[in-house]
Amino acid sequence: MSRWKYPLILLGGIGISNVGAWVYLIALNLILLNETGSPLAIALLYILRPIATICSNAWAGSIIDRVNTRLLMMGLDVFRAICIALIPFSPSLIYVYVLAFIINMGSAIFQPTSMVYMTKLIPEKDRQRFNALRSFINSCGSLIGPAIAGILFWMGTPYTAIHMNAVALFCSAFIIMMLPNVDSRFKETERKRFTWDLIKNDFRVVFNFSKGDTYVTKIYLLFSGTTIFMSAIDSLEASFAKGVLSISDTNYGFILSVFGTGIVIGSIINSVFSKQLAVNLLIGIGTIFTSLGYIVYYSSSDFLSAAPGIFLMGFAVTFANTGYLTFYQNHVPVKMMGRFGSIFSVIEAGLIVTLTVLIGLAAELTAIRPVGIIGSFAFFLLGLLALKTVSGEKRKKYFKNGASF
Repeated sequence: MSRWKYPLILLGGIGISNVGAWVYLIALNLILLNETGSPLAIALLYILRPIATICSNAWAGSIIDRVNTRLLMMGLDVFRAICIALIPFSPSLIYVYVLAFIINMGSAIFQPTSMVYMTKLIPEKDRQRFNALRSFINSCGSLIGPAIAGILFWMGTPYTAIHMNAVALFCSAFIIMMLPNVDSRFKETERKRFTWDLIKNDFRVVFNFSKGDTYVTKIYLLFSGTTIFMSAIDSLEASFAKGVLSISDTNYGFILSVFGTGIVIGSIINSVFSKQLAVNLLIGIGTIFTSLGYIVYYSSSDFLSAAPGIFLMGFAVTFANTGYLTFYQNHVPVKMMGRFGSIFSVIEAGLIVTLTVLIGLAAELTAIRPVGIIGSFAFFLLGLLALKTVSGEKRKKYFKNGASF
């Protein structure tokens, strides 16, 4: 149990940060809606995230792989906490958007930084279980966060919730401070002057690795494809529920709870049976059944027929994410993981924006249901490709550790 001391502390920090992120998102949505009454104002808020990723992660990986990741995570938490605390004092909405953009940039850099730190902290044999527990913590945050936000709104205003999120990030930074320094043996030669030539060279390093190990790159691209499809198709989810199925606000809340319940149950099974579940099985079957959940949902006619699809989405995606993340941590060299993840996240963010806009326009010009079903079937084809990829001959080399089908 002693070897799980620091991973459990890290999971506690992730939990606090995740709950805070939900409170922040809901509070900021309400603030903008109250100020403007415009759905476009909310849509702009969601588009800011991938745009921030594009602006930050093209160069952030070059920093992540050359600095102390623990200190960088602490600094990003404190920086984001300060920016969030300033939102209630913003003189106009333009400042709110600027601060939200800066916060999103910090979050975009934090994600690959934390991935590098986790990979260094968690032994390879424990990563699959840790990733499953991480999914469980995140799913609990998606259930607890909105409830806490509601309590805070009842006690005060959305600005009260904003301040609480700033406190949560300060707490997260304090928890990270309790964790060990995994970069203490970094060579001085790794520390180079941050220049444009350095960034260009890092792009070449990532390109050469991707070209040299095409199987790892293919699996990561499938992971990115899963994220892209889910983000784009999810943009129609609320409109489909309210506009097509005519689900009430109360039942829509139940729909979200069903999704969260699926994630919780899937994460528990992943954690308990981590030694028995093959990583390639998690990737292939998890991706296929996630897409099937979307097909069932967009084929439904009412709340009762939609609920199984929503549950299947949440249940299956935990298996897919655990498999992809474990494979990523085990096969991308940790010394270049920050650059690899950051550069590919830029491409991913660009494709998310593009596909989301295309799906939104298609739904506007035609109808939501056929667009949702077509997008879900395209996602299903990606799942079949994932299953074929992880079932081929090459998987024997990459999935030789642990169970495999």
